Amino acid sequence: MSTTIPDKLGKYEVRTEISRGSMGIVYQGYDPFVDRPVAIKVALSESLSDPESGPRYRKMFFNEAHTAGMLTHPNIIHIFDAGVDAETCYIVMELIEGGETLKTYTRPESLLPVEKVIEIVFKCAKALDYAHRSGVVHRDIKPANILVTKDMDVKIGDFSIAHINKPDSTATQHSGMMGSPKYMSPEQLREESVGSQTDLFSLGLVMFELLTGKHPFAADNFSRLVNRLLNDPLPPLRDFRSDLPEALEHIVQKAVAKDLADRYQMGLDLATDLAKAFDSLEGPVREISIEERFNSVKKLEFFQGFPDAEIWEILRAATWQDYRAGQDIIVEGELDDCFYIIISGKVQVRKKKKVIRSLDGGDCFGEMGYLAKTKRTATIVADTETSLLKVNSTVISQVSLNCQVRFLKVFLRTLIHRLSATTETMSQDV
Repeated sequence: MSTTIPDKLGKYEVRTEISRGSMGIVYQGYDPFVDRPVAIKVALSESLSDPESGPRYRKMFFNEAHTAGMLTHPNIIHIFDAGVDAETCYIVMELIEGGETLKTYTRPESLLPVEKVIEIVFKCAKALDYAHRSGVVHRDIKPANILVTKDMDVKIGDFSIAHINKPDSTATQHSGMMGSPKYMSPEQLREESVGSQTDLFSLGLVMFELLTGKHPFAADNFSRLVNRLLNDPLPPLRDFRSDLPEALEHIVQKAVAKDLADRYQMGLDLATDLAKAFDSLEGPVREISIEERFNSVKKLEFFQGFPDAEIWEILRAATWQDYRAGQDIIVEGELDDCFYIIISGKVQVRKKKKVIRSLDGGDCFGEMGYLAKTKRTATIVADTETSLLKVNSTVISQVSLNCQVRFLKVFLRTLIHRLSATTETMSQDV
């Protein structure tokens, strides 16, 4: 693939390469006539010259200029111009300096504050509502097609497979299964007609990823992915992250409803519910709290050797619990399958009301119940104000494989240490 940067394309000066994909390159350029920097998207000649796919790709390339060029919205990348210089096809668009895609913020270690996620999805929903009312359906909403500016504003881009829903439109429409499989709606997968609700389904999946760092229907092959998107219910957000408000659960479930009758009809409907959810959040207090919690967990011996990304995974998936002095945490005889890590404070282990042991910050308890799902053989009571991280097998099954393996190693080491200490105590009593 050639790396030569052209000096000019049409009237536009070409400066530096910004990004490169399998079918195109984006350069930073300059428009001398209006004295402004621009982004110039260039179609790769290899893609255009392919005898089978070339004509189709050329149509897709200029479809972006035609459809996005119809739209003027602050959260949609503005198209200025398009043309052909010799055999080079190019589109000139708004330059987003220092921007990056939302894909950056779908990783567990890089999740944005909840309020910021709501704001981003709100802006996307409003932009899509505008596009839909203008007769344009994007059909390829995914994290990689949504840019975030340095000021954390949002810009939807890549309208290359967009569909124009206008009876008087003379534009060539692309039919068949179009889009990115991971973010396709059921109607796209079934190659049915698409409308505004298709984009809202995809946006709902993006929202799920931004909140949890996980794709709800992740699969190891295409057929399994399609089956899950068509048939599997959306897993609850709280299976992945316990601190999310219930209002967001309802919003995501409605956005990703498989039945069109149950899904949001228009982007404005989704945006309205997001605004209500935003108003109910406490804002800065919540985010300071989660940062403090991360720092507290990272200091614990249990998590020594865990990369920050994996600590974030566990922290966001597990349940943080606070207890006042004298409050029961576990009651002898109850069935409980959770494992607890003491973040701060002190607890007492009681058996038949007799204190047999005290545990401090960094200690763990509940290993056997977690492992075997048996009745508790002792009562655990908070001796002081205590904060705990509560983990069960469902939580651990949701984190990445590397994180699961690392957690299991430390858990087993903790269990062996506890059994050894118990054996030693028993031998001394004999």
